[in-house]
Amino acid sequence: MTEKDNSKGLSIFEKYLTGWVLLCIGGGIALGHIAPGVATRLDSMAIRVNGAPIVSIPIAICLFFMMYPIMVKIDFAEVLKAGKSIKPVGLTLFVNWAIKPFTMYAISLLFLGILFKGFIGTEARDIVQLPYGAVAEVGEEYGGGTVVLVDGDKKLDVPLWRSYLAGCILLGIAPCTAMVLVWGFLARGNDGHTLVMVAVNSLLMLFLYGPLGGWLLGVSEMPVPWQALLLSVSVYVALPLVTGYFSRKWIIAHKGEQWFKEKFLHVLTPVTIVALLITLVLLFSFKGKKILSDPLTILWIAIPLFIQTNLIFWLAYGLAKILNLQYRDAAPAAMIGASNHFEVAIATAAMLFGLSSGAALATVVGVLIEVPVMLMLVKICLGTQSWFKLK
Repeated sequence: MTEKDNSKGLSIFEKYLTGWVLLCIGGGIALGHIAPGVATRLDSMAIRVNGAPIVSIPIAICLFFMMYPIMVKIDFAEVLKAGKSIKPVGLTLFVNWAIKPFTMYAISLLFLGILFKGFIGTEARDIVQLPYGAVAEVGEEYGGGTVVLVDGDKKLDVPLWRSYLAGCILLGIAPCTAMVLVWGFLARGNDGHTLVMVAVNSLLMLFLYGPLGGWLLGVSEMPVPWQALLLSVSVYVALPLVTGYFSRKWIIAHKGEQWFKEKFLHVLTPVTIVALLITLVLLFSFKGKKILSDPLTILWIAIPLFIQTNLIFWLAYGLAKILNLQYRDAAPAAMIGASNHFEVAIATAAMLFGLSSGAALATVVGVLIEVPVMLMLVKICLGTQSWFKLK
């Protein structure tokens, strides 16, 4: 369970997240143009295995501070109570893990690999990191691409549209465990159901994110970086989750629950989004040249993400109606399915394929459309409460 901010609404960072993201896009593009070596030097600060950069230290730090404020709020004792609401919890789990990853793959493949492939460029290429553990020599074919040597490191030359598809896949297998708390509250949903699902999805990501990601990336002919996927889950999910769990217990034991809620959590409120915005500056410092030369790139990625979000929302909302759920359970079930955990997706894309990859850019587009689309869906929920039982 997660405690909520007593201000009852969006913070200035959450309310204007799209605007902050746009500012960071501009700042990152400017940084890449004015001082192109800065981001490159930061990206070179990495933990290497056999000479290959595996974990970017700046990104790992940023992502820890994205995830820790979310994880420290979770009271895992509440997970045990989830069985009392079997239908809404079951619906949420079914949509998040049995439906959403595969519809994201299918929709993204249709648009990026077929309908928009000509706009993206049938011959356009992307240079991504060679997956950790891969054994391949320069010039060999691997994972739908060709191994090349760039600045002394082995890289993978892949079709650009496949790189975008990989980023979309990583978004589709990451159910939201942060902003969905806000969406559920604004839609006047059942806070208890939302909070329990935050805890359940956080735990399930430890076991399902790596296998699902590896399998779907393999289906899309991108590299299947099993070791890197497991490492990403360990670094970006397990580490902040374990740290949050034990620090929560220690703080409450020494300072009391009231101090934890009113003082500690209040200080942490903006930390997640500030860390996210810093990461975005780094991402766009690499991709600025590409965006300026082809600004419609954002649109080609945003369209399938927009369709996917709406499809999953209406699927979950419709199933909630069929299951005869109360509105207060139907709304958060649909919201949780529709939204994505873009923090983990960005971190994983950056680690697996590199900050400058098309996969990383696709996950950032997910951030760009998240707030306006989810606010639209909140309004739809509020306008359709009469479709469901209110008590």
